Amino acid sequence: MYLYTILSSPFKPLVEILMLWFVIYHIFLFFEGTRAIQVLRGMIILLIAFFISQKLDFEILNWLLTKLFAISIIAILIIFHPEIRQGLARLGQHHLFVTPLRQEELDFILQQIGKASESLCRIKTGALIVLENSDPLTEYIENGVLTDARVSSELIETIFTPNSLLHDGGLIIRNGRIVACGCLFPLTQNQELSRVFGTRHRAALGLSEETDAIIIIVSEERHDMSLVYKSRLYKDLSKEELILRIKKFMELKKEEKNKK
Repeated sequence: MYLYTILSSPFKPLVEILMLWFVIYHIFLFFEGTRAIQVLRGMIILLIAFFISQKLDFEILNWLLTKLFAISIIAILIIFHPEIRQGLARLGQHHLFVTPLRQEELDFILQQIGKASESLCRIKTGALIVLENSDPLTEYIENGVLTDARVSSELIETIFTPNSLLHDGGLIIRNGRIVACGCLFPLTQNQELSRVFGTRHRAALGLSEETDAIIIIVSEERHDMSLVYKSRLYKDLSKEELILRIKKFMELKKEEKNKK
């Protein structure tokens, strides 16, 4: 009864606007970080141009844009068929609201990552640990072994045990949980990277060129810990330096979001 009163009141247009904003906002969030977002933005620009041409009564332009819309819809269905199928399959699992980690939870997770990285470095075992940031890493999660586990140094060390099936892939952490391991990432095309850096460093740089993920590398050849963020490599880090840099990059990302 109360809901009916609101919908039949003068506030109805405001409720409709809020609902429309909610839907559009989460559509952008859902596609953010994928190539489909560029097409979505292009469609919005075409839609705005279509409305302007209608208001100004441009008959030829109206005809062209109408035909272009029809062709665009068919092209999108063909070109982005895999993305649409995967998106619909994940829609029921997609969380609209994600509760941010409390500071003590984040500190615990970073301590566990630092402890595991230091231990792996000491026993000369390689590792590749990825912290998802704003850009979703869904396509890389799906090519690995899906998990849902609490972050612990013991589990990380077990995953990267030499000769195990998951040793050579990457581990992805999302919202404070280990969501996948054995993941494959694109290698950087940077020809200036020194040959002393192996596949893990190249995969970390390749992923950082496409996303804003924070990536920790433990090198079994160099016996050191490195960090990659936004195509920059920070090498020969101690456990404390590693944790401080991760916190710094996370804070910078929060400030960028607040400004937006």
